[in-house]
Amino acid sequence: MKRLPGAMEGRGTDGEAIANSRIASMTQPVERMPRCHALVPCAGVGARSGADGPKQYVPLAGRAMVAHTLAALAAVPRLTATLVVLSAEDDLFEAAVPWFGRAPSREWLARCGGASRAATVANGLQVLADRGAQPDDWVLVHDAARCLVQPAWVDRLIDACLGDEVGGLLALPVADTLKQADAKGRVAATVDRSAKWAAQTPQMFRIGLLRQALATIGDAPTDEAGAIEALGLQPRLVVGDAANFKVTWPGDFALAERLLNTL
Repeated sequence: MKRLPGAMEGRGTDGEAIANSRIASMTQPVERMPRCHALVPCAGVGARSGADGPKQYVPLAGRAMVAHTLAALAAVPRLTATLVVLSAEDDLFEAAVPWFGRAPSREWLARCGGASRAATVANGLQVLADRGAQPDDWVLVHDAARCLVQPAWVDRLIDACLGDEVGGLLALPVADTLKQADAKGRVAATVDRSAKWAAQTPQMFRIGLLRQALATIGDAPTDEAGAIEALGLQPRLVVGDAANFKVTWPGDFALAERLLNTL
């Protein structure tokens, strides 16, 4: 059989090109997708709550407050792991949340709480880095005392912030009239509430950026967004939920329990 000039040569060249293209695609480095970690500062004593001990261990609807918080975070599939940061003297956590740690790849514990929330978070970020978290990974810092948080709200925050250059936080527009008090407990002024938001948690930022912010600002910020703002950046506000309140005052415990019993 007579060979057609150029026919097989062209086919062979095309085949080689396709094969080379496939080999090249297989040897290309795969782009690493940043992961999401949760960090729960749990080293406080809850001085304003009126509780006999740390408020995060007060039983609500059948289990410790912090157990409700951690159960909700455990139900968010996009969270690679949750790190709980305790004080060095904490001897209550294991009894309050006996199931935490049974999934060691996703449930982490560290007794390295600091003298302030900012110090506790900074210490926790170091633990995440020691466990392999990268500077471009995300951390979602959440209050242990926001025990009514729902997985859907966390997912809403992740959806809004994954493509954001800064990060953001759950928050709600202020609905109540705001009053500024004087030293005698009288109204000094009515504050314009327009464009005012009440910050909630989780607050979601890149690990490297938040570490830089906390190292720069120190203990002054009362939340992570405040540290990021001090760098001149503007976190994104993501609508939260009124039920995502922080159990702080004595009356909050009964309200939280009533709501937890409806879930």
